Amino acid sequence: MAQELGEKTEAPTGRRLGDARNKGQVPKSTELTGAIEIAVALVVLLLLGAWMIGGMSSVMRRTLELESDASALGYSDLARTIKWAAIEGVTIAGPFMIIMFVAAAIAHMMQVGVLFTTYPLKPKLEKLNPVAGVKRVLGLRGMVKGAMGVTKLVIAAGIATIVLASNMGALATLPNLDVLAAVSVMTSSIVELAAWVIAIFLVLGVLDWWYQKWQHTRDLRMTKQEVKDERRSMEGDPEIKRRRMKIAYEMAMQRIRSDVPKADVIVTNPTHFAVALRYDSEKMRAPVVVAKGADLLAYRIREVAAVYGVPIVERPPLARALYYNVEVGHAIDPEQYEAVAEVLAYVYRLDRRTA
Repeated sequence: MAQELGEKTEAPTGRRLGDARNKGQVPKSTELTGAIEIAVALVVLLLLGAWMIGGMSSVMRRTLELESDASALGYSDLARTIKWAAIEGVTIAGPFMIIMFVAAAIAHMMQVGVLFTTYPLKPKLEKLNPVAGVKRVLGLRGMVKGAMGVTKLVIAAGIATIVLASNMGALATLPNLDVLAAVSVMTSSIVELAAWVIAIFLVLGVLDWWYQKWQHTRDLRMTKQEVKDERRSMEGDPEIKRRRMKIAYEMAMQRIRSDVPKADVIVTNPTHFAVALRYDSEKMRAPVVVAKGADLLAYRIREVAAVYGVPIVERPPLARALYYNVEVGHAIDPEQYEAVAEVLAYVYRLDRRTA
């Protein structure tokens, strides 16, 4: 019934997933990426915060000193100070920005891998369709995204309330503390609050990533007919494939009927492989494979050989080596000379004994 209605009940094939990836349609969680970026930012600020604050204080102090000394203020001084402030600002903020850029790239690569595509940048008129926009907002994906945002807000508010309540005693003493002690107490409370919020957001991000993978697979589901059509396009029409196999089999049989009677010996596996060898010392530098086959073709080779009296010798290792390594019409490899010479010598002795 589902097949008749064209319902998408089949998991997406590798080709469909690959096409979607080439178009930039990959499962990724902005929630997880944001949580990782916030966590990295907190760690970097803890490690470099004192240095960054000191640098910014130096810039601000020099700028204010220049402004307070109005008599010495000139265009060249102002330009020099602005240039110095810009260089100092880049020096202070540069490491933080580079680390955050690398963290964001790694967060995306963890979910998507290496992917470069310009397909999402192409203009699409359907994006301007208000009906489609409303469906996106009110759809399952939009509802989950909204629910995730509300959940994050509620959790952040709850954690903030708990952390502030647990540190209320220390915060109440702030008016009686000096500046450094007050900053230390506030920093401790802020770090604790941020750590709890980031931990919860990381958990929510992982859950959202799992959901995005499930939703991505669900969106790319296929009907049974789509799966059949894709398999047919990749493998070809079954009828044409059968016809090609029939033609190839007939050509192989023609070669077997014409070349096997000229062979000196048939080396077999004994049932799975059969290789026909011919050697003319005056015209050939080494024995040549004139025909070979597996299973049914091997049976046909032995059948024709029996009709024309071509000797059949069982040498399983040699038969497999010749079948896999030597093409029809080519001479055998040097490492097979000794084994083939032994077989031919046996056949020649057998022929003399029969004569």
